[in-house]
Amino acid sequence: MGPGTPAVPTIWRYRDMRPQLLRAIDLITAKEAERRVFMLENPGLPGTGYITTSLYCGLQVIKPGEIAPAHRHSTNALRFIIDGEGAYTTVEGERVAMRPGDFVLTPGWTWHDHGHLGDAPVIWLDALDNPFGQFFGAIFRENYPDDAQAPSLAEGDAAARYGANLMPVEYRTGRPSSPLLVYPYNRTREALLRLARPGPLHPSHGIKMRYANPLDGGYVYPTIAVFIQYLPQGFSGQTYRSTDGTAFNVVEGSGTAHIGDRTFDFEPHDVFVVPAWTPYHLSAAKDCVLFSLSDRAAQEKLGFWREEDPSNSAARS
Repeated sequence: MGPGTPAVPTIWRYRDMRPQLLRAIDLITAKEAERRVFMLENPGLPGTGYITTSLYCGLQVIKPGEIAPAHRHSTNALRFIIDGEGAYTTVEGERVAMRPGDFVLTPGWTWHDHGHLGDAPVIWLDALDNPFGQFFGAIFRENYPDDAQAPSLAEGDAAARYGANLMPVEYRTGRPSSPLLVYPYNRTREALLRLARPGPLHPSHGIKMRYANPLDGGYVYPTIAVFIQYLPQGFSGQTYRSTDGTAFNVVEGSGTAHIGDRTFDFEPHDVFVVPAWTPYHLSAAKDCVLFSLSDRAAQEKLGFWREEDPSNSAARS
């Protein structure tokens, strides 16, 4: 007997969501809402606000000149920038520019605020491990004394210290998360395309990579695993399943996701979810880049993670 989950396959289409997000700008300020976010609640998990049983996701919008006030919380958060330029986040005193396709980290209990110096709204995907904190009864939260932090570090400080195959000689183990604050999309995309040219392609995933903690090669968070993958035009993947329910964001391209007994055509910036242990396969009508996240990091540490991979004849754990 296999595992079950109340979560169901679902897609949120960006062409439907974006007009509503822009309308929300006129209805409520970021300060009134603290964060102007549309929660992506799985229809199988009503009342929770969660996209899977272990992850929260939402779409956040910020308008030019706006500040989303500084705060911190014990849960880990990440941002994947979808649309627009000119926004930034400040994390523990370091300002980070937010550009489309960038993956930005906000580790638990770090002060962070968002601002916008551009001239058009910016939208990104938020994801947090709130269900873990709620399960353990361990979510703490605190507001910063001011709306925004004054930057105390040069932009790019974390990348220089930890992202150049170097590490400060005096470094001692600190937070159990990646010390990098941003994984720029231009570098990520270049790596995917370089790997795709010689191949080979995985029969289900095409070229799929995980974002890594440069200190130990592990996942960026102890709870959340984050991935990026490339599917060339015409790719038709074989069926795959694993115990980590996974949320996908379409960065580039279009194609089809066959998830359980549901079929969804997807296009840029759509979000869709594959529940735990649900068979799925992906096909690409155009070259596709997909960003995804799951609780695989936690499951592997706890000994629960398992997959059925067509490149491996038996379930692997």
